[in-house]
Amino acid sequence: MYLKQNKVNGRTHLIIAHGYHDPKTKTTKTKSIRSIGYLDELQKQYSDPVAHFKQVVAQMNVKEKEEKNLLNIRLNPGASLDGAARKNLGYAALSQIYHALGLSVFFSNNSRRLKAEYNVNSIMKTEIFSRILFPGSKKKTYENREVFFENTDYALEDVYRCLSHVNTLSGAVQRHIHSKVKGGYGRKTDLVYYDVTNYYFEIDEQDEFRKKGVSKEHRPDPIVQMGLFMDTKGIPISYRTFPGNTNDCETMYPYLKEIKRDFDDIGRVIVVADKGLNTSPNIVNNRLSHDGYVFSQKVRGANADLQKYVLDENGYEWIGDDYKIKSRIYPRTVYVTDAHGKQKKVQLDEKQIIFYSRQYDRKAKADREASVMKARDLVNNPSKYNKATSYGAAKYVKNIEYDPKTGEILTAKQQPVFNEEKLKEDEKWDGYYAIVTSELDKTDGEVIDIYRGLWKIEESFKVTKSDFETRPVYLSRKDHIEAHFLICFIALVIARILENLLENKFSIHKIAESLRRVSCSPLEENWYLLDYADEVTVAINDKMGIDFSRKYLRLGEIKNILADSKKN
Repeated sequence: MYLKQNKVNGRTHLIIAHGYHDPKTKTTKTKSIRSIGYLDELQKQYSDPVAHFKQVVAQMNVKEKEEKNLLNIRLNPGASLDGAARKNLGYAALSQIYHALGLSVFFSNNSRRLKAEYNVNSIMKTEIFSRILFPGSKKKTYENREVFFENTDYALEDVYRCLSHVNTLSGAVQRHIHSKVKGGYGRKTDLVYYDVTNYYFEIDEQDEFRKKGVSKEHRPDPIVQMGLFMDTKGIPISYRTFPGNTNDCETMYPYLKEIKRDFDDIGRVIVVADKGLNTSPNIVNNRLSHDGYVFSQKVRGANADLQKYVLDENGYEWIGDDYKIKSRIYPRTVYVTDAHGKQKKVQLDEKQIIFYSRQYDRKAKADREASVMKARDLVNNPSKYNKATSYGAAKYVKNIEYDPKTGEILTAKQQPVFNEEKLKEDEKWDGYYAIVTSELDKTDGEVIDIYRGLWKIEESFKVTKSDFETRPVYLSRKDHIEAHFLICFIALVIARILENLLENKFSIHKIAESLRRVSCSPLEENWYLLDYADEVTVAINDKMGIDFSRKYLRLGEIKNILADSKKN
């Protein structure tokens, strides 16, 4: 506050005023706090009215400071909204990690040669933060860009130009992030997890990239495959995309060989993956590269020798009343191609760990129950079903025949019969799981604990598909699709690091939901009203020093919070 002197009809009028910055007009404005009176009249009462009231203003400023900026703000009840004024502040937590990873410097340094009018770093920040908090299309993200207190002076066309540029940086940015995570968050790469998922595209014709393959969603649409390596903390290390018709088992070894070449600090690793990657070529290549593996192994449908060992009660050790386990070192036959292109059999020692859980047994039977009940009903009432509606139950029915044109079940020649033998065969393997590993010296418990970590990568795929809405519905160009996957990868890295910083007490979904709700609405005179806090925001303050507990913040204080988040 200060003492303002206005000239009115040749007379000096004294006012106590308050100056503030108007974010809409980007100019300094003055607001009258108190009208004092005309100077010539005040001189009858005070020897030096100006000096007197300057002292009054000084006391008011001291009192205001003592009362912790307690202010009276005049609000106009008739004021109308001027566009979407609400802003998000929760992204400050994401910004802190973004800048700790040096991404701002990376994108700025790698974009100077573009000589573009748009700011690559500004676009990438908006895209990455929005992917976590407000996922949507590139157009929707662009239209919603003002929700952040950031520089968003770019056009939608700039976003697509930026995608083409960023795609050329994919390998470099993954290596950069890996270096930062290793140095700043204690990443270790002697044990890594690998899995493959795919994303479908609702397009009529496949192309060289989006091809028809085995879809995780069981859809007929063209897909793109993604392979992901992850560390033991659940933080992604690297990813690659593959055409949709690439078999899962063909992705791992070439990709692992590639990142071991490009990430020069990765030595021997133990790769953990599910049974889809458990193939002879992967085992051979893994051993030849002096790496290790822990793979799940199918029991239902395995070779007769393994199945006999599984059902043999000799050697099992019960742990409590629910769980039993046993293991053996057993030779595995693999095929190696020699220098002349001929394949020959080679036997490698491998540890097989078998475990059984009554809980898993009950779950398997419960999961099957609906199909069994449906199959029994189909046998008794075949006219109720056709080829489409009998899906899942038909495998437990013998003598089932469909009309090739209508799909209806035909009963003129033979009556459907419930297949009791098939049910008994399936139930025989309920509760049994097998793991195979090259790590012969590790205990059974150590190997099982290693394998259990695989759920984190499966959860990561769920996060990208549901929370981040990764499937690029509206993109068609390959370079744009690839850049979109890179944005989602970086978003997942940031989200996982934040989850780890909060000691894994909250899911990514919960964290994103809380940060999304940490938003603020403008009042008057650069004051903003915040209206949300919870256990996540308290934890962020404790672990990261970002305080979201204030109900009122000046624009300058908000800018200070964001500026602090950018300090490395």
